[in-house]
Amino acid sequence: MIILFRHDDTAQINIMTGNFILRDWSMCQAVWRSPLLPLQTCTISSQDSHGPFHVGSGLRFKQDILLYLNSYGQRRTGTLTAELQKYDFSAIRAALVASVPGKQNVRDTDPGQETLWGWPGFRHVLRSITPRNPKAKPRIIMQCSSVASLSKKWMENFQNMLRLHKCSQSSPSPNSAFSLVFPTADEIRRSIDGYATGGSIHMKTQTPAQQKQLDFLRPMLCHWAGDEKADVKSAKDNGKTPIRQAQRRRAAPHIKTYVRFSDKNMDTVDWALLTSANLSKQAWGEETNGKGEVRICSYEIGVLVWPALWDDGGDVQMVPVFGRDIPNDDDYKNVEKEEKVTGDEVETTKDEGGEGIIANGNVQKRTWVGLRMPYDLPLVPYAEDEMPWCASIPCSEPDWMGRTWPGFGAS
Repeated sequence: MIILFRHDDTAQINIMTGNFILRDWSMCQAVWRSPLLPLQTCTISSQDSHGPFHVGSGLRFKQDILLYLNSYGQRRTGTLTAELQKYDFSAIRAALVASVPGKQNVRDTDPGQETLWGWPGFRHVLRSITPRNPKAKPRIIMQCSSVASLSKKWMENFQNMLRLHKCSQSSPSPNSAFSLVFPTADEIRRSIDGYATGGSIHMKTQTPAQQKQLDFLRPMLCHWAGDEKADVKSAKDNGKTPIRQAQRRRAAPHIKTYVRFSDKNMDTVDWALLTSANLSKQAWGEETNGKGEVRICSYEIGVLVWPALWDDGGDVQMVPVFGRDIPNDDDYKNVEKEEKVTGDEVETTKDEGGEGIIANGNVQKRTWVGLRMPYDLPLVPYAEDEMPWCASIPCSEPDWMGRTWPGFGAS
């Protein structure tokens, strides 16, 4: 994360997935940038400064990020948090989802008053989000650069948490489809830096316990690039479905994203998280123990967004965008077709104010929010004989620069 204090008396928060090492920046990374935050023009009362604040609001974001920074200790971040406290966060439309090392009692903590870390904090935000169609079968895609040692029970609990939404309360939808995007050795071999990037991407598959983990992950595994077979599989399995290219195939993934698409077509997004947190208990937290505590081992930080954050009195849709930041007609034409096919009584039109919809004779504003995608759609599942990249396994086949891989940690 980089926090900028500018000469024009504004501040900007930049949350990113890359570390400050050269190698990371030849890999696929992402950054969330806040709007420019002006200095506060009025003093906030002591009561107002402690909430409770609405999830997704700038005030809640400010509360959470200041608590996150304070967790590093006064000596390290005291000056930073004191300075950041002076700025107005009201322009931010996002929720902070972060992790802080330590134990937190999730049974006795009121998430409306106190920030929860790790998966309990993620869960709290998800329970405030209404999906586009609560009855539809969503597609939830997890994508990361490392998968740690996980028990099947922990993974099932994490998936159940990802299924939650405002309409489900404590009972998640049982019919969600999950995918885990992770590169194969072939995709690492053909990446920009070849095998050199492989030292930053980890999933162990060698021991019996690791093989057992791979067995329950395998049905979810999908390619990062998938371009070796993507054209064939798309034409064969998806009929007329075109490949939407993110233009990141050759940049090996160090980015971490968790995205809920509204349905199997993946034309609209219910929510999306950009984070530093890989798929691990260290990052997200252990299962709740008998005392109601969740133990977290690492600092992580991420930003969660969803369509309703841009609801200013009209209809809002979040759509995946490929190779650019702003959506265009190609990105939402499938949504409009779906409305006509399903018989929804809405007609898309354009007025002087821009894009709008007509419903019951009244013109309402329609806002399209673009989500920049790091991987292509549709996804390409692993074949039965394909394996995820394992950095500790030597590779004798040369990468595109003619180098072989001796195995991570080999002398």
